[in-house]
Amino acid sequence: MAVAETVKQSLESAGVDYQLVAHPRSTTTRETAASAEVPADHIAKAVILHDDTGFLMAVIPGSNWIRIHKLQRELNRALELAPEAEAERLFGDCRPGAMPCLGGAYGIETVVDQEIDSLANVYFEAGDHELLVRVSGDDFRKLLGGARRGFYSHPNED
Repeated sequence: MAVAETVKQSLESAGVDYQLVAHPRSTTTRETAASAEVPADHIAKAVILHDDTGFLMAVIPGSNWIRIHKLQRELNRALELAPEAEAERLFGDCRPGAMPCLGGAYGIETVVDQEIDSLANVYFEAGDHELLVRVSGDDFRKLLGGARRGFYSHPNED
């Protein structure tokens, strides 16, 4: 278990207090939430989209699904989900599928679902499948301070 170096540097350079939450290996946000005993809507999930102009990270609650059409209209971009292999190449210090939601730290334009901004504490992938980073809501907003905000997701009704 290890925190990705880019994540660690980003947290430290922002002066953010954080805790690491260890959990049994998991591969989906739902599994992670259950194994870490954290509400899924408190996990900030990174969704990687792309178009002809490049990549975009949408940070949404782990219990939600992305509203691609809303983002397409709002940003006037022909966005679609990035193929997994392409998305993984953006996160060289992370395990495949364990993408942290710190898009700016990886040079990726980022938008944030405002639903996450209302949380007192936010959890996100540390870069492997066995650790979450826990930060206060204020510190999360600080980490993603330059990102555009909006309502970019809807609850997963499963």
